[in-house]
Parts: sequence; C-alpha cells; structure tokens
Amino acid sequence: MEVLALLIYLAISLGLTAWVAHTLSRNGIVFLIECFGHDEVLARSTNHLLVVGFYLVNLGWILLTLRFGAAPETWADAIRFLSSKVGLVVVALGFMHFFNMNAIAKFGRKLADWLRDERPLVQADVQAAAPQGVTVR
Repeated sequence: MEVLALLIYLAISLGLTAWVAHTLSRNGIVFLIECFGHDEVLARSTNHLLVVGFYLVNLGWILLTLRFGAAPETWADAIRFLSSKVGLVVVALGFMHFFNMNAIAKFGRKLADWLRDERPLVQADVQAAAPQGVTVR
C-alpha cells in the first residue's frame, strides 16, 4: 500500500509541478516583458531561468517529502497520506509563485526605471524635446 501511495503521490506532484510551470511560463511572459521595459530577449531569458529554478526547488521539495508521513495501511489512510503530501506540494508551489512574482515586480520596476533614466536618446525623443514647429533631422 505504501509503495502504491508514494507512486501516486509522485505522479500527482510531478504532473502538477509541470502543469504549473508551463502555465506560469506561458502566461507570465507578458508580465515579464512589461516589467523589463519591453526587452523581450531579457524577459524570455528570465522566464526560462525562473522555470528551471521553479523545477529545481519543487522537485527537491517533492523528493524530500517522500520520507514524511506514516505508511498507509488502508485506503482511507492512503487518501489522508496523499492529501497531506499533495497539499504540502500545492502550498509550496503557491509560495514559490508569490515569491517569484514579488521579486520580479520589484526587480522589473528597478530595471524599467534604470532603462528610462539611462537609455540613449533616439530620434523620437529628440523630436519630442524640440520646440514646437521645429523639425530635427
């Protein structure tokens, strides 16, 4: 019964982790592009690195928690065993998500401010700064 419960736990947890990583990666890219001042290359690179880190932390957590919990002896024990373990994984995934979103938002705002202050002037900026009626070439 214990081996079966652990295999079910691994299947649910790994599947859930993959689904969450895919969903966050696919839907988070728009947020990252905005946070990084529309630098799509930086946003996509950061997105990939976040997914790798997400997998590492969550897979480590899943593997470490294999050893916790009393071995189930009945189907009712197995359901309680699985709900506790999968619940811990879901909470860990949620904390990881909110931690990442908070860190990205803070870093993205700092980067956007820096890009706004440090970027070189382009033709549109020069034209916008020129007195009205003056065309800059």
